[in-house]
Amino acid sequence: MAFTLALDENVKMLPLPLPHLQTERLILRLAEPADVPALLEFHIANAAHLAPTSPLRPPDFMTSRYWERDVARSHEAFVLGRSARLSLFRRDAPHVVIGAFNLNNIVREAAQYADVGLARDQKHEGQGLMTEAGHAAIAYAFGGLGLHRLNACYLPTNLRSARLLRRLVFVVEGYRREFLRIQGRWQDQVLVGRINPEWQDHLVP
Repeated sequence: MAFTLALDENVKMLPLPLPHLQTERLILRLAEPADVPALLEFHIANAAHLAPTSPLRPPDFMTSRYWERDVARSHEAFVLGRSARLSLFRRDAPHVVIGAFNLNNIVREAAQYADVGLARDQKHEGQGLMTEAGHAAIAYAFGGLGLHRLNACYLPTNLRSARLLRRLVFVVEGYRREFLRIQGRWQDQVLVGRINPEWQDHLVP
């Protein structure tokens, strides 16, 4: 399975290689077409686990066709500098998806930030893998992407995400009422952020 990106010839291409990050136990990279079965398997297995913190899914979400399009969109968004959606794989099982650490909605110019989105396999919780992935993804965001800050948010009842983000040195910055439409209804979110203290203008791609 292959895909091509139909980009406007006037679009400035990012001079960045595709991210391929490695930690002691994990590989973080953009999903490829060959990963579509693993992505589908991950979301089918974790449907009930992820549902309470997710928006309502489109009717074809649990199909290969949806994930083929999603992989293509993720690559196009990276090339355009809009996101870096990192799928997580165990190094000892490099074709099995166990989560995601996404750097979404990248804004440049005077802002230089991205929004963090997380997903994790229920079977792998409690092993420190998301903390390990987070440290690598944040280092990439602040280093390779040259971002100044990362934003994240979570439901006030989502204590597991609150603890994870605290371990990753995110600081609570506010509370936004009816901020995201989760499972069909507008719900409040706790807002957190992390600043890159070593940000330098000349490091921005």
